[in-house]
Amino acid sequence: MAAPNSHRAEDWWRDAVIYQVYPRSFADGDGDGTGDLAGVRARLPYLAELGVDAVWFTPWYVSPLVDGGYDVADYRTIDPPFGTLGEAEKLIAEARELGIRTIVDIVPNHVSDRHAWFRAALEAGPGSAERERFHFRPGRGADGELPPNDWPSQFSGRTWTRVPDGEWYLHLFTPEQPDLNWAHPEVRREHEEVLRFWFERGVAGVRIDSAALLAKDPALADFVEGVDPHPYIDQDELHDIYRSWRKVADEYGGVFVGEVWLPDAERFARYLRPDELHTAFNFNFLSCPWEADRLRRTIDDTLAEHAPVGAPATWVLCNHDVTRTVTRYGRADTGFDFAKKAFGTPTDLVLGTRRARAAALLTLALPGSVYLYQGEELGLPEADIPRDRIQDPMHFRSGGVDPGRDGCRVPLPWAADAPYCGFGSETEPWLPQPEGWAAYAADRQGADPESMLSLYRRALGLRRSTAGFGDGGLDWLPAPDGVLAFRRAGGPVCVVNLSAAPVELPAHSAVLLVSGPLDEAGRLPADTAVWLRA
Repeated sequence: MAAPNSHRAEDWWRDAVIYQVYPRSFADGDGDGTGDLAGVRARLPYLAELGVDAVWFTPWYVSPLVDGGYDVADYRTIDPPFGTLGEAEKLIAEARELGIRTIVDIVPNHVSDRHAWFRAALEAGPGSAERERFHFRPGRGADGELPPNDWPSQFSGRTWTRVPDGEWYLHLFTPEQPDLNWAHPEVRREHEEVLRFWFERGVAGVRIDSAALLAKDPALADFVEGVDPHPYIDQDELHDIYRSWRKVADEYGGVFVGEVWLPDAERFARYLRPDELHTAFNFNFLSCPWEADRLRRTIDDTLAEHAPVGAPATWVLCNHDVTRTVTRYGRADTGFDFAKKAFGTPTDLVLGTRRARAAALLTLALPGSVYLYQGEELGLPEADIPRDRIQDPMHFRSGGVDPGRDGCRVPLPWAADAPYCGFGSETEPWLPQPEGWAAYAADRQGADPESMLSLYRRALGLRRSTAGFGDGGLDWLPAPDGVLAFRRAGGPVCVVNLSAAPVELPAHSAVLLVSGPLDEAGRLPADTAVWLRA
């Protein structure tokens, strides 16, 4: 008999739970203080027991690590601190034997300034064929001393850097990440070959970084706030690129998930047409405050914008770039906005943890696929990194105002009583673990039936074994103010109480799972969620 949520094998991605691994911080297999592929391979049984369907790896390629690996110098070589290409192939195969697929990260907007193409461009000089793969331009002003335009950076600071021969090159991120010229046929051909390289090694999918930024206005016109089209976001030429990519993926049965930040729902949905990307990240849900009306509107909007193209929604609470859920939900402002990040923001971790537990059940009950960032299943809070240990360029390019993203990238705690919580050996990890990190260790939580880890394990097990979860329909049920209640088509009911007082449960035949204890009268307390069998 087929499992309740069985579907065609090639459609696995429509309701998958995908675990994001940030390799430097997952597990250290060789004891040098940096996470690596050996560490991941040793922890594959943990991921299998957790119950995830796939693992997405942030970039594991050769990189100077100016931007945490998103400055790639060679897409066909594993960064030596992580291991070797042979180890990556073993990891992909061993994970697949456990029923876990692999998704790799591709960064097509830019490369590292150490990439062979960029080094050749610097050596070749103005007017060369090598420079045509990038955006090199003469400057403005009497002596070319001004940058070619005034485009704003995705990080703080300038988007142009001048080289000794007087020309400037474009970089929407750091100067060490020069943007590629996607109007150049060699750029397109190279990336399609990179896709084939990894599909042939057994990966099931590709996550596309900054997917809406690749194509640029060829005139490099100045940026004018509020004027469309934007000179480098969501250019129409992108869709031809992704249609070509989709043909490559279809050869191997591979799938794509795009990092697409767009406020326009109709333009967002264009990327999910049947001949383009399979899925895209749902950043509106990720940044939504812990407020019932806002969450319901975000859920409705998400499902509505995906419906015309038949694509499944994706749901995510946290990733390697944003403040961890437990910390964010314990603050006065429970939403997320890069512009509002600041040192010293107070948080109530007890409240945040209670809400994060409820949010886990809400997220896993929604139609579509779910992305789970490493350590969320342990309830890890955002760590306060000492200023002299911060490595993230967002911090430095902001003049020290932005605390950066290192706080959500701290190495995981595996064993409460081992040095550095079992991350590796006795070598201090590349980022310091906070005092008290052992309380979150996986071994300690695995033995506690009330822990966050145990909650996630039970939830993922029920999601996989209970009819009605995953892809499909959703019907809202009548509920008091501040309460979300919905029934999955042919499946369970989810109730989330975001109000200040306990609420009665709707009629049901059984309680499947609750994020925290019901009160003495059997009511659902504030900031608590429950799955019910109708």
